[in-house]
Amino acid sequence: MTFRLIDLFSGAGGMSLGFVDERFGGGFKVVLAVDNDKASVETHSANFSGEAVCSNIEEWLASEPEIPEADVVIGGPPCQGFSLLNKKRTGDERRALWIPYMEVVRRSGAPLFVMENVSELYRSDELKDIIKYAEGMGFIVATGVLNTADYGVPQTRKRTIAVGFKVDEIVAIEFPPRPSHASRKTISNLPKWKTVREAIYDLGRPTGTEIGGIAPHDLHFGRNPTPKSIARYKAVPPGGNRFDLQRNAPEITPACWIRKKSGGTDLFGRLWWDEPSVTIRTEFFKPEKGRYLHPDQHRPITHREAARLMGFPDDFAFKGSKVEIARQIGNAVPPPFAGALSKIVHAALSNRKKEASSKKNSTRRKEAGVRIGKTVAA
Repeated sequence: MTFRLIDLFSGAGGMSLGFVDERFGGGFKVVLAVDNDKASVETHSANFSGEAVCSNIEEWLASEPEIPEADVVIGGPPCQGFSLLNKKRTGDERRALWIPYMEVVRRSGAPLFVMENVSELYRSDELKDIIKYAEGMGFIVATGVLNTADYGVPQTRKRTIAVGFKVDEIVAIEFPPRPSHASRKTISNLPKWKTVREAIYDLGRPTGTEIGGIAPHDLHFGRNPTPKSIARYKAVPPGGNRFDLQRNAPEITPACWIRKKSGGTDLFGRLWWDEPSVTIRTEFFKPEKGRYLHPDQHRPITHREAARLMGFPDDFAFKGSKVEIARQIGNAVPPPFAGALSKIVHAALSNRKKEASSKKNSTRRKEAGVRIGKTVAA
């Protein structure tokens, strides 16, 4: 059985892919995607059917669009307002974008929604507001902080997930999804976390320094580092970071790092072959932003390597410039993780209360008849 899906703040479509593609979960089709980033919408359109809208969600809703019926609404309002990078965590208008998200849930008639955000959301007042608002719409909401590495992603990325379901339509939902993998430090019969080696070892050295197009294979390209940058890369041993650079080559270490004696242990760090990646962010091609140096080659990871560490298959077609594609990769929901969520959603929808579903469809038909009647009368 195939269910209808609306993806809000969809980005490139990592979450859509997990729900649509049978390699991860499957059983869904996208009927609508909305995002305000043009390149992301182009990427989504290239990989999925259904309407893809490029617009600010509030302006789009104000235009009174025809929102299709859906079985589930997924997506995550922009998360920068909750990020640790925003220490004050106040005055960020993006925090309120869950309100139009819930409005789409209401207008689409979806009995279930999946909201994704950064881990810091979990203990915020905003999450309490979201739950209260959803309960007022007839939803029960389950929440938790999940690690994507537990679900087959070669990356430790913790995210807050809120799953809401209408108690008069959905019997139950299994949340959180059962992990498919476990840390080496955990006594478990599950396979161990996927590693950087499993994800990218076969790629070898990148070819060229430009995309030269938008085909998937073109993402494994290099950069043009200065001699000083190369010397800095070489000063960092396997598993090392900026402190190794300070010890091994203080003469080429940025002065600000020398002055700062603590913190930032991932900055200018190398990924470990036999561990999952750290969280991939939008500027993974800049090693000064995090642990983004290749495990043993003297360079930052490529776009293709970053995409694989997010769990994207090589046949997923990204659109846009190098910077735009990097942003799409870093902002995405890893598809294998989304796939784990899609399975519990599919099971819940498959077990939907038949009486409530029949009543809902009847109401929909009556409402449609009223609209047609008014149109004819006009």
